[in-house]
Amino acid sequence: MDPSVPLSEPHLERYRSYLRLLAEARLDRRLQSKLDASDIVQQTMLQAHQAWPQFRGASEAEVAAWLRQILARNLLHTVRDLHRARRDVLRERSLEAAVDESAARLEVWLAAEQATPSQQAVRTEQALHTAEAVQSLPEAQRQAIVLYYWQGCSLAEIGEVLGRSPSAVAGLLHRGLKQLRRPLAEAE
Repeated sequence: MDPSVPLSEPHLERYRSYLRLLAEARLDRRLQSKLDASDIVQQTMLQAHQAWPQFRGASEAEVAAWLRQILARNLLHTVRDLHRARRDVLRERSLEAAVDESAARLEVWLAAEQATPSQQAVRTEQALHTAEAVQSLPEAQRQAIVLYYWQGCSLAEIGEVLGRSPSAVAGLLHRGLKQLRRPLAEAE
């Protein structure tokens, strides 16, 4: 996105894949059969559109941080409603921190520390393109990439989740990264 173009509500839609990737990375694997990350992201987008007039940020990084907060709150509420457990403030903080950690892993994966507003805008743009590219991967490759790079799981742990050997998981990661290089190179 051109940094000289002012932020507007229609730009929120660009964050959908990014938010879905973060939701999938933070949603407990045992709950993924009961909850769909897309539904949580849809709720997040709806709330963001409704609250847009109150948003006071001026940069893409601030939009991303604001959306991550809404997403973390929605994840917390959805999981809490599913379990019908008493609200635990420590769990709320840990889930918000986990979403921020996933976003930070994505940013670290993309580039080294960048300080200027234009560099932050470039990094946010890269995160959006990466999220879209990851969402377009075949399911097994996408899951392997998310589990390995954003949840920090080992090849053996991913193999248990996907029902594959660690060497098969390594192959999924290799093919997934190879497929990601094309769209990410085009985006640059």
